[in-house]
Amino acid sequence: MPRRTDARTLEPSALHLLRRQVVRAVRGGMPQTEAARTFGASLRAVSTWRRLDRDGGLRALTLKRRGRRPGEGRLTRTRAARIRSLIVGKLPDQLKLPFYLWTRAAVASLIAREYGMAVSLVTVGRYLRAWGLSPQKPVRRAYERNDAAITRWLKQEYPALARQAKRDKAAIYWGDEMGLRSDHVPGTSYAPVGRTPVVRATGQRFGCNMLSAITNKGALAFMVFEGTFKASVFVTFLQRLLKQVAGKIYLIVDGHPVHKSGAATRVAAKHSLRLRLIRLPGYCPELNPDELLNQDVKTNGPGKSRPTNRTELLAIVRSHLYRRQKQPQVITNLCREKHVRYAA
Repeated sequence: MPRRTDARTLEPSALHLLRRQVVRAVRGGMPQTEAARTFGASLRAVSTWRRLDRDGGLRALTLKRRGRRPGEGRLTRTRAARIRSLIVGKLPDQLKLPFYLWTRAAVASLIAREYGMAVSLVTVGRYLRAWGLSPQKPVRRAYERNDAAITRWLKQEYPALARQAKRDKAAIYWGDEMGLRSDHVPGTSYAPVGRTPVVRATGQRFGCNMLSAITNKGALAFMVFEGTFKASVFVTFLQRLLKQVAGKIYLIVDGHPVHKSGAATRVAAKHSLRLRLIRLPGYCPELNPDELLNQDVKTNGPGKSRPTNRTELLAIVRSHLYRRQKQPQVITNLCREKHVRYAA
């Protein structure tokens, strides 16, 4: 005798098939008791399925969704929409909640404060999924950002600059500097659950710095150096850039004090017919495509090796940048990323 099947444990597709098989057997003349034994179902279930078939045919056997639908619960649609708008529009501390980021506990506190409802974390998670929200690592933005200046740069200043560069037949370069350290470990590594992988590397700390400038056409100029970033280093980079690039250069950089130094200003004035220094609005590094090259170097340069001294680190960084110079398509693709697409 077949073992009786608990239909609640079956996959929906398997249960639907079982229902149809049982009903067709009963339609063909098999007694319900025999159908229950043959297919391992309860007599009560067979009777229910047969009744559904008589009332609506085989279509009536189609399974209905079990349980509560996503987003259903004690919150009405109006209240749910308001809670979602508060989450998307502001951070918890802006709403005077004792949280920095939106977690399930923070959302539960918000619902309790606004509507006096105690909601479990599981229910909050179901709400968040139904509202199209997922946990994501936030991007840092400085309080000092001037959003009006950034909008003006994107809508007015840069488009005018691009038109002027086209008239002058000038190449627009995006420049930035970055420091690299020997103890930087980017990325992740697979390991057994609960056992954090250990990376063996030198205990000594050393580093180097790099200056780079890229265009949306795939050109790359760079300089790797030791020591701090000073005006004299930037001047040397500008002089090398003038030698390497034929024609006019528009170099866009951030507001680092070195970029505004007297030495850099004098070089730009001396070569005003060929070099123009332009500064981005403050505190918006995401608008500079060269920042993406910095990340590429960290991840795919020293990030894929373990230098044991500064000489090796310098060699690895230079080797990676030389390789990128021969891959203009990679540099061009950097300018197509979301935040810097305007520069493409």
